[in-house]
Amino acid sequence: MSKYDASIDDILDIEINNISAVKKSLCRETAARVIDLMLTVKPSGHKVITAGCGTSGILAERVAHSLCVVEVPATFCAPGNSIHGGMGVIQKGDVMALFSKGGNTPEILNYIPCCKAKGATIIGVTQNDDSALARQADIYFKIVAEHECDPWDMCASASCNTIAAVWDAVAFTVMRHNGYTKADLLLTHPGGKVGELLRESR
Repeated sequence: MSKYDASIDDILDIEINNISAVKKSLCRETAARVIDLMLTVKPSGHKVITAGCGTSGILAERVAHSLCVVEVPATFCAPGNSIHGGMGVIQKGDVMALFSKGGNTPEILNYIPCCKAKGATIIGVTQNDDSALARQADIYFKIVAEHECDPWDMCASASCNTIAAVWDAVAFTVMRHNGYTKADLLLTHPGGKVGELLRESR
């Protein structure tokens, strides 16, 4: 036992409870729309672009990587670079997934006019019904996290892990429905222990 055990347990309980709660609060129809859309990306020759600021930006990068793992072409477009030409990556038919817990982050709202003008589908990932992102997104993907881990319930932490868990459910549901094989995984993941185990299992 250590003097930190109570704090560690409390924080882990917050994380666990958020993910347990999202199983009940998540709109399954919206999740199905997102999954259906992800399944069209590669066959149609398009891609997913993600964006977020701060911790949400790290989360957006993770989501883009997870989508690539399951053969949904995806990339992260950094907000700082986007307003200096980076939005050129957005093309007609692409999917733009914008992450903002409050839904009013100015750097994230900057993407919306470009997406609208170019004909890219916007998925707004927020939990604020009254936000600009929720109102202007083509798909409002509401993911609610009830509490954060810090003493003031403010710092993005458990909310990001909850959103990551939901997007893992999206990505690996796509993997189960797009004909993905073990050979495909080895083709795109030849390195590390995963690559080693895949080669041994052939």
